Amino acid sequence: MDESIWPLAGLAVRTPRLRLRYVTDELAAGLAQLAARGVHDPATMPFTTPWTDVASPELEQNTLRYFWRNRSETSAEHWDLNLAADVDGTLVGVCSISTDGFSQHRSAETGSWIGIRYQRLGLGREMRQAALHLIFDGFGAEQATTQAWHDNAASLAVTRSLPYMRNGSSQHTRRDCTDLLLHFAMSRERWLTVRRDDISLHGIEAVRTLLGLP
Repeated sequence: MDESIWPLAGLAVRTPRLRLRYVTDELAAGLAQLAARGVHDPATMPFTTPWTDVASPELEQNTLRYFWRNRSETSAEHWDLNLAADVDGTLVGVCSISTDGFSQHRSAETGSWIGIRYQRLGLGREMRQAALHLIFDGFGAEQATTQAWHDNAASLAVTRSLPYMRNGSSQHTRRDCTDLLLHFAMSRERWLTVRRDDISLHGIEAVRTLLGLP
């Protein structure tokens, strides 16, 4: 993918433990295969959209469609930026940053998943901190948000380990039943209390131009 045409292809966030890279077609294929090997216990559903409730190869095909759709719909007014997480070149999961009308409200939301074999290694928190660095330091956000089902212990543990404030809840359908979704927000001021100096951004200036940021 030509970075001079599509600058997001050159976007990366590096921490001492992992790297986030914009999902290209090559990375998308690897992530689809990773998802097919398992993301969570089938008895649970950690996502608001139950995309993992299908069998292979439909799961892999849907994963590719999701990345392609998000890429094609990216504009200054709407982002769903999918970032592949890798550790020493091995793909471990995805972290996504979504927003509408960012130039007006300066807020973006994160979501993520990790391949089941790479869970419980502290990578979820590291991915979140990398994404927050991109949102606040790279994009100049004033707020970051996230959400999780009330019983998603892993996601909630990451969120509560960082200076988020719970700012509400809502009822949503979850596998044909109504369940409770918790909402959290973090201000720029609160993020600055945990801002790290060992996270670096690459290709950010061209991406800011593409996304219409000053």
